[in-house]
Amino acid sequence: MELKKQIEESAQFIGEKIRFVPSVGIILGTGLGALVDEIEIDRVIPYEEIPHFPVSTVETHRGNLVLGYISGKPVVVMQGRFHYYEGYDLKQVTFPVRVMKRLGAQVLLVSNAAGGMNRNMKRGDLMVITDHINLLGDNPLRGPNDPELGPRFPDMSLTYDRELRELALQIALENKIYLHQGVYVALPGPNLETPAEYRFLITIGADAVGMSTVPEVIVARHAGMRVFGISCITDLAIDGVVEPVSFEEIVNAAKEAEPKMTLIIKELVRRMTLT
Repeated sequence: MELKKQIEESAQFIGEKIRFVPSVGIILGTGLGALVDEIEIDRVIPYEEIPHFPVSTVETHRGNLVLGYISGKPVVVMQGRFHYYEGYDLKQVTFPVRVMKRLGAQVLLVSNAAGGMNRNMKRGDLMVITDHINLLGDNPLRGPNDPELGPRFPDMSLTYDRELRELALQIALENKIYLHQGVYVALPGPNLETPAEYRFLITIGADAVGMSTVPEVIVARHAGMRVFGISCITDLAIDGVVEPVSFEEIVNAAKEAEPKMTLIIKELVRRMTLT
């Protein structure tokens, strides 16, 4: 199939530039790129140089694939992701996850900036994702399925790895960081939600809302990868009451929370068990 050929070509291009097999894939969300400073970098490859890779068009998304080591473990890190609202289809949005898997990644760690809807949340808090709701109106697995990439009907009952979630909570406790746990819902964007939409999302059981993450997670699970997700709460809509917010304010909130998220992810990589 054409997709598999493209994955192979991208992975071969990247593999020829490194001397190790990355075991952990990481996707850095809006305003959350400082984790790159914690990487013992082996190679930085701009997306535009990689065959078949989309190019990130969103401000703050640097558009580099960073390969190296965090806490002694080999990693492949997306410094900037792709979104449905940029005009890409979900197969393009999730293509890098396929390539990460082909390179050898067993685990996907994914972060995002999100609007908080839980009454206990405040701006700058972090939330470990326990489950998600896909309201994008599309699915990256729609269309022909290649059984070599994953099953036609992948099970999603344990999407977010329980062991990794518990490990993150332990790390946070040790470092006096409060972590929420909750359900993330993905909408297509790019506009932020209306008060009525927030009230609807609260009613269906969502704790945080964003415009990413779910497609990458679906593909990671389709490919048999373990998944850990974490959201930075950058704005609030408690009980559907919304205050106007700008993209700059969202980015600033993410940057304020970034040290906490970086610590958790760095330590999670160090402690996780890989096969």
